[in-house]
Amino acid sequence: MYTRLAPTITAAALSIVCGLTHPGTARCDDPGEAPSERVGRREARRQARLLHETIHSTLHRMHHEFYREDEGLPIPAAVIEDTFDDLKETQQVELRWLVVEGQAMNTDHVARNEFEKAAVKALESGREEYEWIDGGMYRRAGAISLTNACLKCHVPDRKTTENRTAGLIVGVPIRGK
Repeated sequence: MYTRLAPTITAAALSIVCGLTHPGTARCDDPGEAPSERVGRREARRQARLLHETIHSTLHRMHHEFYREDEGLPIPAAVIEDTFDDLKETQQVELRWLVVEGQAMNTDHVARNEFEKAAVKALESGREEYEWIDGGMYRRAGAISLTNACLKCHVPDRKTTENRTAGLIVGVPIRGK
């Protein structure tokens, strides 16, 4: 099921990014120059927020509608990472999961640099997003809610079923430095 969904999710995400950077067109025609490289900070923020919401919603829908723990299926977050790779290659947009609360399902998701460590602190404190601009890249870490279905794995020894927080980092190239 997931292997059939991944290309659809990828196509949808690419359409969103291309539609934002090339309004009125159905696809990005110039593979030599990523459209997102031409946006300003304000547009990068808008793109990052929309992409975050799209991925957050998709993750929860896939978990709810398609994932069955006892069927040996890959976890939705891992399937969506294939889309991250596609967006990096075609749009130079960087995405990655970030551990905020709970157990890391993949050590690649642990904070690795100053921005990510600051983002973890901000999201842990209840902020919905944390932004950073550096070296021509707008970065946004946004909260991803870990609901009851997520908590079985992410917080196995929990004492309550209150939602916890994970993060999604979206990096969009911007004009200037």
